Amino acid sequence: MSNLRRVLERQEREEEEIWRRRAKEDWEVDEEEEEMVVAVCMLNESRQHHRRRAPNVDRHRQSQGKNLLEDYFIPNSLYHVSKFRERYRMQPHLFQKIMQDICNYDTYFIKKYDAVGVLGLLPEQKLTAALRMVAYGASAEQVDEIARMGKSTILECLVRLCDAVENLYTREHLRKPTPRDLQRLLQKVEARGIPGMIESIDCMH
Repeated sequence: MSNLRRVLERQEREEEEIWRRRAKEDWEVDEEEEEMVVAVCMLNESRQHHRRRAPNVDRHRQSQGKNLLEDYFIPNSLYHVSKFRERYRMQPHLFQKIMQDICNYDTYFIKKYDAVGVLGLLPEQKLTAALRMVAYGASAEQVDEIARMGKSTILECLVRLCDAVENLYTREHLRKPTPRDLQRLLQKVEARGIPGMIESIDCMH
């Protein structure tokens, strides 16, 4: 009787071992299938991303940079200084000073070769793009037509310009006006026919 019991117990243990082994194999198969499904989904997503990505557009940025220089930044430029003042909201010499300060602060604005050996954008192009957004509230799409720059590049220029201005000019310019500053501003706006107004940034509107 005891021998029969031992045989039955051994058979039961063997059956349990077989069941555990099969369960483990099934679990490993399920895990492999799950990993395969995840890999296939990632591959499909990657393919869809590449299909959705718009092709690079040749914006002729070098020729546009040359045109921009001829329009505003060289002697005997196409547009008069008054047009520069109207469109950039500052005099040319002030723009040049700001551009020099910002290029010294952040080398991103300096014209240089990119990773594939292509000569990059002029600092005048980058600053023009950022300033048009600040001065006119223009969108990146609108600025693209002027500076021939992609949306991400334009937004990068804007963020870096704001950072540079904050760090370079806060102490001297981005502060509360002194009584002397207020007197000077009031005299200027009164001469322009709008006495008593001190919140006009450029005295043009």
